[in-house]
Amino acid sequence: MNEEKKKCGLYMRVSTEDQAREGFSLPEQRERLEKFCELKDYEIIDYYEDAGISAKTGNHRAEFERLKNDIKSKRINTIVALKLDRITRSIYDWENLMTFLDENNAYLDCVNDEFTSFYDKVFKSANL
Repeated sequence: MNEEKKKCGLYMRVSTEDQAREGFSLPEQRERLEKFCELKDYEIIDYYEDAGISAKTGNHRAEFERLKNDIKSKRINTIVALKLDRITRSIYDWENLMTFLDENNAYLDCVNDEFTSFYDKVFKSANL
């Protein structure tokens, strides 16, 4: 299998000060994501931080939009986030994101949730 090098955008988000106190501060997320990428030999291209913004449907997250634009332009091919709920809390938004990633040949890795969209694409391409 000819695996493409993961060029990552690290996405960090907190919506409240309580989350920052519960171990989800932006610097803590950044540190954990960097360690994950080092372990996986992923190349970190850029950092995207949305502070004080909920992942609720309809909320504009400027950095998340910038990250998606970088995927469209092929600057990055993988989103790395700490948990799925850092990305979205909506099944509707989740479905749209997975479609977007598929259309742009991009991936999502969530460190704490042990989730990656990479394997789904490998199995699809191998018709498994």
